[in-house]
Amino acid sequence: MKKLKTREIALAAGLAAISAVVQLIHIGYQSPQFGMWIDVVAVTWIIGIFLFGPRMAFIVSAMGAIMITLFAPDTWLGASMKWLASFPVWLLLGTWTLNKKKPFEYYKKWQRLLIPLILAIVIRCLIIIPMNYFYAIPIWTGLTPAKAMIIIPWQIIAIFNIVQSFVDVGVAWILVYKFGLNRFAPKETQKTN
Repeated sequence: MKKLKTREIALAAGLAAISAVVQLIHIGYQSPQFGMWIDVVAVTWIIGIFLFGPRMAFIVSAMGAIMITLFAPDTWLGASMKWLASFPVWLLLGTWTLNKKKPFEYYKKWQRLLIPLILAIVIRCLIIIPMNYFYAIPIWTGLTPAKAMIIIPWQIIAIFNIVQSFVDVGVAWILVYKFGLNRFAPKETQKTN
Protein backbone atom coordinates (compact mmCIF):
# COMPACT_ATOMS: atom_id res chain seq x y z
CA MET A 1 0.00 0.00 0.00
CA LYS A 2 1.25 3.44 -0.93
CA LYS A 3 1.54 6.05 1.77
CA LEU A 4 -1.02 8.81 1.52
CA LYS A 5 0.31 12.13 0.33
CA THR A 6 -0.28 15.27 2.38
CA ARG A 7 -2.63 16.56 -0.32
CA GLU A 8 -4.69 13.36 -0.19
CA ILE A 9 -4.91 13.50 3.62
CA ALA A 10 -6.07 17.13 3.43
CA LEU A 11 -8.70 16.30 0.79
CA ALA A 12 -9.92 13.30 2.80
CA ALA A 13 -10.26 15.45 5.92
CA GLY A 14 -12.11 18.12 3.94
CA LEU A 15 -14.52 15.63 2.38
CA ALA A 16 -15.17 14.00 5.78
CA ALA A 17 -15.77 17.39 7.38
CA ILE A 18 -18.27 18.31 4.66
CA SER A 19 -20.17 15.05 5.23
CA ALA A 20 -20.31 15.80 8.98
CA VAL A 21 -21.54 19.36 8.38
CA VAL A 22 -24.34 18.29 6.04
CA GLN A 23 -25.36 15.71 8.65
CA LEU A 24 -25.41 18.29 11.43
CA ILE A 25 -27.56 20.73 9.45
CA HIS A 26 -29.25 17.73 7.82
CA ILE A 27 -29.72 18.74 4.24
CA GLY A 28 -32.29 16.45 2.66
CA TYR A 29 -35.82 15.12 2.91
CA GLN A 30 -37.25 13.22 5.87
CA SER A 31 -40.31 11.03 5.44
CA PRO A 32 -42.89 12.29 7.95
CA GLN A 33 -44.50 8.84 8.16
CA PHE A 34 -41.42 6.63 8.55
CA GLY A 35 -38.72 9.06 9.73
CA MET A 36 -36.21 7.89 7.10
CA TRP A 37 -33.98 10.42 5.35
CA ILE A 38 -32.81 11.04 1.80
CA ASP A 39 -29.77 13.24 2.35
CA VAL A 40 -26.36 14.17 0.94
CA VAL A 41 -24.15 12.90 3.78
CA ALA A 42 -22.49 10.12 1.75
CA VAL A 43 -22.00 12.18 -1.42
CA THR A 44 -18.47 13.12 -0.34
CA TRP A 45 -17.73 9.45 0.35
CA ILE A 46 -18.56 8.65 -3.29
CA ILE A 47 -16.52 11.65 -4.42
CA GLY A 48 -13.59 9.90 -2.70
CA ILE A 49 -14.16 6.92 -5.03
CA PHE A 50 -14.21 9.01 -8.18
CA LEU A 51 -11.10 10.96 -7.19
CA PHE A 52 -8.92 8.41 -5.40
CA GLY A 53 -10.52 4.97 -5.25
CA PRO A 54 -11.92 2.67 -2.54
CA ARG A 55 -9.13 3.23 -0.04
CA MET A 56 -9.83 6.95 0.09
CA ALA A 57 -13.59 6.37 0.19
CA PHE A 58 -13.06 4.13 3.22
CA ILE A 59 -10.96 6.79 4.95
CA VAL A 60 -13.43 9.59 4.15
CA SER A 61 -16.45 7.53 5.21
CA ALA A 62 -14.84 6.32 8.45
CA MET A 63 -13.69 9.84 9.36
CA GLY A 64 -17.10 11.27 8.45
CA ALA A 65 -18.96 8.69 10.55
CA ILE A 66 -16.66 9.31 13.54
CA MET A 67 -17.10 13.09 13.24
CA ILE A 68 -20.89 12.71 13.05
CA THR A 69 -20.83 10.54 16.17
CA LEU A 70 -18.57 12.94 18.09
CA PHE A 71 -20.34 16.16 17.19
CA ALA A 72 -23.88 14.83 17.39
CA PRO A 73 -23.79 11.97 19.92
CA ASP A 74 -27.47 11.15 19.41
CA THR A 75 -26.72 10.25 15.79
CA TRP A 76 -24.23 7.41 16.44
CA LEU A 77 -26.93 5.04 15.29
CA GLY A 78 -27.54 7.06 12.13
CA ALA A 79 -23.80 7.28 11.44
CA SER A 80 -23.36 3.52 11.75
CA MET A 81 -26.38 2.84 9.52
CA LYS A 82 -25.24 5.41 6.94
CA TRP A 83 -21.82 3.77 6.85
CA LEU A 84 -23.27 0.25 6.54
CA ALA A 85 -25.66 1.34 3.80
CA SER A 86 -23.03 3.24 1.80
CA PHE A 87 -20.27 0.66 2.14
CA PRO A 88 -21.47 -1.67 -0.65
CA VAL A 89 -21.92 1.27 -3.02
CA TRP A 90 -18.46 2.79 -2.76
CA LEU A 91 -16.75 -0.59 -2.39
CA LEU A 92 -18.38 -2.04 -5.52
CA LEU A 93 -17.81 1.12 -7.57
CA GLY A 94 -14.16 1.08 -6.54
CA THR A 95 -13.48 -2.61 -7.06
CA TRP A 96 -15.39 -2.61 -10.36
CA THR A 97 -12.69 -0.48 -11.95
CA LEU A 98 -9.85 -2.26 -10.17
CA ASN A 99 -10.99 -5.62 -11.52
CA LYS A 100 -11.23 -4.13 -14.99
CA LYS A 101 -7.85 -2.41 -14.55
CA LYS A 102 -9.44 0.91 -15.50
CA PRO A 103 -8.64 4.25 -13.95
CA PHE A 104 -11.38 6.15 -12.15
CA GLU A 105 -11.89 8.39 -15.17
CA TYR A 106 -13.68 5.27 -16.44
CA TYR A 107 -16.85 6.62 -14.81
CA LYS A 108 -16.73 9.85 -16.78
CA LYS A 109 -19.27 8.15 -19.04
CA TRP A 110 -22.25 7.82 -16.68
CA GLN A 111 -23.53 4.72 -18.48
CA ARG A 112 -20.57 2.79 -17.04
CA LEU A 113 -21.99 3.35 -13.56
CA LEU A 114 -25.22 1.45 -14.20
CA ILE A 115 -24.13 -2.19 -13.80
CA PRO A 116 -21.94 -1.71 -10.69
CA LEU A 117 -24.51 0.65 -9.15
CA ILE A 118 -27.40 -1.78 -9.66
CA LEU A 119 -25.33 -4.63 -8.15
CA ALA A 120 -24.36 -2.35 -5.24
CA ILE A 121 -27.99 -1.41 -4.63
CA VAL A 122 -29.02 -5.08 -4.48
CA ILE A 123 -26.24 -5.79 -1.95
CA ARG A 124 -27.13 -2.63 -0.01
CA CYS A 125 -30.76 -3.70 0.31
CA LEU A 126 -29.77 -7.23 1.35
CA ILE A 127 -27.68 -5.73 4.16
CA ILE A 128 -29.73 -2.75 5.23
CA ILE A 129 -33.24 -4.25 5.38
CA PRO A 130 -32.36 -6.81 8.09
CA MET A 131 -30.12 -4.24 9.85
CA ASN A 132 -33.08 -1.88 10.08
CA TYR A 133 -35.37 -4.53 11.55
CA PHE A 134 -32.91 -6.15 13.96
CA TYR A 135 -30.61 -3.23 14.86
CA ALA A 136 -31.69 0.33 14.05
CA ILE A 137 -35.47 0.32 14.52
CA PRO A 138 -35.44 -1.62 17.84
CA ILE A 139 -32.77 0.72 19.29
CA TRP A 140 -34.32 3.92 17.92
CA THR A 141 -38.00 3.22 18.59
CA GLY A 142 -38.07 0.30 21.02
CA LEU A 143 -40.20 -1.74 18.62
CA THR A 144 -39.57 -5.46 18.32
CA PRO A 145 -38.42 -6.65 14.88
CA ALA A 146 -41.82 -8.33 14.32
CA LYS A 147 -43.74 -5.10 15.03
CA ALA A 148 -41.28 -3.08 12.96
CA MET A 149 -41.91 -5.37 9.97
CA ILE A 150 -45.64 -4.69 10.23
CA ILE A 151 -45.34 -0.92 10.67
CA ILE A 152 -42.56 -0.34 8.12
CA PRO A 153 -42.78 -2.69 5.11
CA TRP A 154 -39.47 -3.84 3.68
CA GLN A 155 -40.39 -2.26 0.33
CA ILE A 156 -40.31 1.21 1.95
CA ILE A 157 -36.81 0.60 3.31
CA ALA A 158 -35.71 -0.69 -0.10
CA ILE A 159 -37.19 2.31 -1.97
CA PHE A 160 -35.49 4.80 0.35
CA ASN A 161 -32.16 3.02 -0.07
CA ILE A 162 -32.50 2.80 -3.85
CA VAL A 163 -33.28 6.51 -4.11
CA GLN A 164 -30.48 7.33 -1.65
CA SER A 165 -27.97 5.35 -3.74
CA PHE A 166 -28.93 7.24 -6.89
CA VAL A 167 -28.72 10.57 -5.03
CA ASP A 168 -25.29 9.77 -3.56
CA VAL A 169 -23.77 8.58 -6.83
CA GLY A 170 -25.61 11.06 -9.07
CA VAL A 171 -24.69 14.18 -7.09
CA ALA A 172 -21.09 12.97 -6.65
CA TRP A 173 -20.80 12.23 -10.37
CA ILE A 174 -22.12 15.69 -11.30
CA LEU A 175 -19.73 17.41 -8.88
CA VAL A 176 -16.70 15.42 -10.02
CA TYR A 177 -17.22 15.21 -13.78
CA LYS A 178 -19.46 18.17 -14.63
CA PHE A 179 -18.22 20.73 -12.08
CA GLY A 180 -14.59 19.66 -12.51
CA LEU A 181 -13.61 18.25 -9.12
CA ASN A 182 -11.74 15.53 -11.03
CA ARG A 183 -8.92 18.06 -11.47
CA PHE A 184 -7.99 17.21 -7.84
CA ALA A 185 -7.52 13.52 -8.65
CA PRO A 186 -3.94 12.21 -8.87
CA LYS A 187 -2.55 12.38 -12.40
CA GLU A 188 -2.40 8.58 -12.78
CA THR A 189 -6.18 8.32 -12.33
CA GLN A 190 -6.90 10.98 -14.94
CA LYS A 191 -5.78 8.92 -17.95
CA THR A 192 -8.72 7.73 -20.00
CA ASN A 193 -8.90 4.21 -21.40
